[in-house]
Amino acid sequence: MKRSEIQHHLGLKHEEHFRRAYLLPAMEAALLEMTIPDKPRSRLQQYRPTRKGLQFLKQTEKS
Repeated sequence: MKRSEIQHHLGLKHEEHFRRAYLLPAMEAALLEMTIPDKPRSRLQQYRPTRKGLQFLKQTEKS
């Protein structure tokens, strides 16, 4: 998903806050990864869950 799609899905509007509070921590925790890691500012950049991220989602759905 694109950053804007994730942000819209979560109902968050402020781009910089979303990036600092949600996107970067999720990437640092290895829950999300970039589809084009060599070009982090690409207009085509998207994010996908890692294996760890998918496991986290399954655990939160059970709760």
